[in-house]
Amino acid sequence: MEKNIKYKRVTLNEVAAEAGVSAITVSRTIRAPDMVSAGVRKKVQAAIELLGYVPDQAASALASERTNVVGLLVPSLTNAVFSDVLRGVYDVIEGSGLSVQIGNFRYSPSKEENLLRTFLRQRPAGLIVAGIDQTDAARTLLKSAPCPVVQIMDVSDSPIDLMIGFSHYDGAVEGTRHLIDAGYKKPGFLGARMDPRSQARLAGFTAEAQARGVYDPTRVITTTHPSSVGMGGQLLSDLLAQAPDTDAVFCNNDDLAAGALFEAERRRINVPNDLGICGFNDLEMSRHLNPGITSVATPRYEVGAGAMTLLRDAIADRATIQTPHIRLGVELIKRGSTRRGYPRE
Repeated sequence: MEKNIKYKRVTLNEVAAEAGVSAITVSRTIRAPDMVSAGVRKKVQAAIELLGYVPDQAASALASERTNVVGLLVPSLTNAVFSDVLRGVYDVIEGSGLSVQIGNFRYSPSKEENLLRTFLRQRPAGLIVAGIDQTDAARTLLKSAPCPVVQIMDVSDSPIDLMIGFSHYDGAVEGTRHLIDAGYKKPGFLGARMDPRSQARLAGFTAEAQARGVYDPTRVITTTHPSSVGMGGQLLSDLLAQAPDTDAVFCNNDDLAAGALFEAERRRINVPNDLGICGFNDLEMSRHLNPGITSVATPRYEVGAGAMTLLRDAIADRATIQTPHIRLGVELIKRGSTRRGYPRE
């Protein structure tokens, strides 16, 4: 005959008694170990291991009205830009007692809204969301969230809560200014996907080109299709068919810039003497091409690490945050694709 054996679950109070501390201290050690001393952490961990205690996440969420999970919403998991952000997040979260749950909304506002509702039902410790361009419904959800919220990858005068990012507009202005200062007189713009951050880059290009008297709308070629190296080549082909005297292109990311470089090679157009190319984001490949691609370097890792630091500090003690809204700078990295007279190998 089979025996109906019931296993007794070790309680938080039993761990506290074994460690000689309060149940609140045990809970704090599990949720936010940085908030307790090393000695206390060692005693609590020893008691947990001795008794075989397993934290009940569901019960913890009900008791504290939040879990130890941080929700991270990004528009892409394959884009190297967001890979760097994730690396920064994970480097900071390690050892904090928090964990990350990632949601990929694939540039779809409706998917972002649905993911926010799902995450909020799970009582997250905090939320990190990419962008500042959420829909009205998404903003309402975030404003009413019972946890800290960090918007990343952009800047705004009206953030929902916490924010860390950089200006895509300013970066595009700097890249366009460099092309004109380098002697290119008929610059064009190549853009794909055209999400709000890409639109900000186009606005920066347009403003600077107009201010310098070199703007021509026929030299602006965009598509709502996703960015890729192949798309960069196609967009340059379309631009040259429409405005064959174009002598430089500002690309809204490095994938398009690389594609433009390869298309120029196929057409035997000399880069940089006959065509200057500037990208955006400064991905690793840009420095290894020949010529290397001039690009606007963005602080993607710093955004991820900074966002997680803001969130961790807000969860522990909101009053300790001195700068809730952080604006990081960008840097133009000049390489051979805009340096006329650059020696080719």
